[in-house]
Amino acid sequence: MHSQHRIILGNSQQMSELADGSVQLMVTSPPYPMIAMWDELFAKADPKIAELFQKLAANGEDETVRKIYTAMHDYLAKVWQETYRVLVDGGIACINIGDATRSINGRFQLYPNHSRITEVCEKIGFTTLPYILWKKPTTKPMYKGKGAFLGSGFLPPNAYVTLDCEFILLFRKGKLRKFPPKDALRYESAFTKKERDEWFSQIWSLKGTRQTATELERRTAAYPEEIAERLIRMFSVKGELVLDPFLGSGTTTKVAMLNERNSIGYETDQNLLPVITKKIDNCNAKTAEYVTIIKR
Repeated sequence: MHSQHRIILGNSQQMSELADGSVQLMVTSPPYPMIAMWDELFAKADPKIAELFQKLAANGEDETVRKIYTAMHDYLAKVWQETYRVLVDGGIACINIGDATRSINGRFQLYPNHSRITEVCEKIGFTTLPYILWKKPTTKPMYKGKGAFLGSGFLPPNAYVTLDCEFILLFRKGKLRKFPPKDALRYESAFTKKERDEWFSQIWSLKGTRQTATELERRTAAYPEEIAERLIRMFSVKGELVLDPFLGSGTTTKVAMLNERNSIGYETDQNLLPVITKKIDNCNAKTAEYVTIIKR
């Protein structure tokens, strides 16, 4: 089965290329609010966020920090709203997100991204499903580049718990999907008992994608291909359409190709196009899929 794939170099807050109810599955890993590596991306995408960062530099107020955090999630919320529109009834949205810890003006705190996204998606109309915890075995407690726990080492009470898990949030639009009896492609898409038992458990222990030297490469190494493959096979059928509104390096497109799904991905950073095309060209040499790249 040959599949078709579109890569849109543009903002996914408006997915004009997609009709209402035309996508069966969304799989993505967005930029994480309050992680310093993504500050510039958010600031470029939303002038309001850029202004708030300037205000923070001038006044250092905690209220400004909270406004930045809220504005970042407001930006993402427009994508979740658009995702809801394009999903079919019963379609699934999978969002890989990590919480953030950060010290600003000498104050260290947690920014619970997973809970904010859950609240937003429920307001949009999604039904929240049990989430997956992705535990990274290679993650080690670090502080200023050194292997050490945050805080005061072995002395209570001022040490902090290390974040070594990310969340894969799962949402459904509407009621369960319905299929014709003995639907051939659905049966062809079945997983094994071993896969079912492992994939549908709540804690996944998988190594993260290797972080490389450049900022661009680090930003796109969001999640390993195995996570995308599991989610695509768990929640879609061969021949269906998978959406990634934050395509990054093209992992979702590649995995969709290898699993006989169609895909559409959005990416605002045109500097990533060579990274994306290299990844899918290596895959396409084996699968001979149809790929269209559209620059808005």
